[in-house]
Formats: sequence, C-alpha cells, structure tokens
Amino acid sequence: MIPRDIFADEHELFRDTCRKFCEAEIAPHHEQWEKDGVVPRELWRKAGAAGLLCCDIPEEMGGLGADFLFATVVMEELARVGATGPHFPLHSDMIAPYLREYGSSEQQRKWLRAMTTGEAIAAIAMTEPGAGSDLQGIKTRAKRDGDDYVINGQKTYISNGQLADVVLTACKTDPDAGWRGISLILVETDRDGFSRGRNLDKIGMKAQDTSELFYTDVRVPKSNLLGGEEGQGFIQLVSMLPQERLIQAIRSAIVCEQAIDWTVDFVKDRHAFGKPIAAFQNTQFKLAELTARTTMLRSFVDRCIELHLDKKLDEVDAAMAKMNATDLAMQVLDECLQLHGGAGYMWEYPIARAWADNRVGRIAGGTAEVMKQIIARRVLGKN
Repeated sequence: MIPRDIFADEHELFRDTCRKFCEAEIAPHHEQWEKDGVVPRELWRKAGAAGLLCCDIPEEMGGLGADFLFATVVMEELARVGATGPHFPLHSDMIAPYLREYGSSEQQRKWLRAMTTGEAIAAIAMTEPGAGSDLQGIKTRAKRDGDDYVINGQKTYISNGQLADVVLTACKTDPDAGWRGISLILVETDRDGFSRGRNLDKIGMKAQDTSELFYTDVRVPKSNLLGGEEGQGFIQLVSMLPQERLIQAIRSAIVCEQAIDWTVDFVKDRHAFGKPIAAFQNTQFKLAELTARTTMLRSFVDRCIELHLDKKLDEVDAAMAKMNATDLAMQVLDECLQLHGGAGYMWEYPIARAWADNRVGRIAGGTAEVMKQIIARRVLGKN
C-alpha cells in the first residue's frame, strides 16, 4: 500500500493520545448520546483539557499553536470510531478560523481561549428555511440602531445549535446589495430575543445536536461584527470554504477505509453455503475494487492537505476533493452494507450507522451539484 508520509512523529504521538481519548471517553457512550440527541458539555471540557480543540489556533490567541495536521488527526480519529456526535471539527476548524483571521483582539480574547478549553461551544448559522447553498437568499436582517445591531430572522439545520454559547450568524446588513450586503455577526445565545427550536430528528448523526434558531429583536453591540466593516460576510465565508470542504473530504476518506476494515472482518467470520463469505469471488472483487478506489482517494486527499498547509489549496481543488470523497464514501458504505447482508441493516452494526451518518456529506458544506458547478467553471474557462 502507498504509505502516508504527511505526518511527523509528533503527529503520531498526538494520534495515540487522541485515539485513547476517543476509545475511553467517546466510543463507550456514543450509543446513549444517540438516544439523547446530544453529547454532554462535560465532554467538550475533557476534550479541551486533552488538547483536542482549536489545535491550529496560535498560542497568543488562546489556542495550541499546532499545525492543521493536528486538527486532521482529531478528525480522523473521531471518524475511525464513528463519533458523529461531538462536532469538534465544526467548532475548532470551521468557526475558530473566522475569529483567527477576521476577529478583533477583543473578540479573540473573549472567545478563542474559552473555545480551546471547551468552556464555550460555537456554531455557525448560515442556512435558512428558504436559503441553503445560495447565501444571497438569506432573509435574517441585522439593522443598525445606534451602537447596536438589532437582528431578526430564523436559521435551520444548525449543528451545535442546542449547546452553542456563541453563534456566528450570517445576516443581511444591506438587504438591497445582494452578496455585498451580507455580514457575519457574533451572537451570544444568552441574549434576549434569541431562542432555540427543537433538536431536529435526522436520518443519521443522531448524537449531534442540530437545531432551528430564532432571532427576535436580538440586540448585540456593533463590536460583535466580524471584520469591523459591513458587507464583508460573503467574502469571509468564501475564504474559508476550501478548508471546510477539505474537512469533509478528510472525514470521508477515513470512513471509506474504516468501512472496508469492518467488512473484511465480517466476511471472514460469516459463512454461507459452507464457507466464509470472503471465499466468494464476488466478495473478493468488490473489496478489491473499493480498496483500489479508496487508495486513490487517499492519495488525492493527502495531497490536498499538503497544499492547504502551504496555503495553496484553491476552491476548485477543494471542491474536487469534497465531491469525490463524499460520493465515494456513500458508494463504499452502500457496497459494504450489502456485503453484510441483513446484518448491515441493523443499527447495532457500525456499517449501518455509518451509512446513515455520512449521507449528509454530499449536502453539507455545499451540495455535490454546487461542487460540479465550481469545477465546471474552471473546465469551461469561466470566471
């Protein structure tokens, strides 16, 4: 097999720590959290104490000052045990970077250290009932009133929505300016007028809290505006999309590998017609095909990680990684579930939970169709 050479010894030592944490603090409890629909806040504090949160945020901002490969290790080890409840990557690797890149010194001091320790949990609110991938269609309005913004609107499908202490909220500060009228504003969840709807009942990722959020005359100071200037929200969001989509690809690659491992163990142990399922040519050919395609995906995703470390991963390559990885993940999971037979349809088997949990990968962070549009623009030479 092609070796992975992007990690140094320090990353592998950290992987050992992370793997032990996942095996001791997450895996034994995840089934109960799926029933509860949420993970306990104490887990976030334990993860912070173990150094699993905000790995690549600089020390002077309250983070660990490590590189993105440490964050990659956390993502991979969570995926390896099927831990879809603790949404550490959203908090650490999708939201914290906004504060690192665009936050004021005050915003960084207030939130990044608390996010690193797990004392504060963050969410980002973009999607609305009538606006998903097309952010220009959002209706949530932030209107200036003296030194404050008054926010009204509704968000939906918000991960970490039930637990979040702060929500980075996409608003229209100028409703007539299209994408140029979008701003990102930090909203503390204890403010008057902010409320959470029900914890949404999803097909999978049942331990991850996902919510509707409501803003009714929520008043926040103008200092909560990210970047200090109105109308920068769309540009800020676009700048972070390559990392967000790479995160989806990283998780999907590990899911492919793990699904194959589960299936290899199953087909060696389960018998049919007097011999192991692994002895049938169909099984052998199918696993060979899935392994070959997963190996190719792994090489591409690792190369994208290298480019990202050098700040050279562009939106098209990230879109390719996300589209291919999430598509292949569902193909691998479906084929591996089929090789499990009836057992594959039982929730007690990890392949069944992974099949349900990972379908959202082709939707979250931009749908597969949006990824194709991004790639097609380059292919056809369009801006």
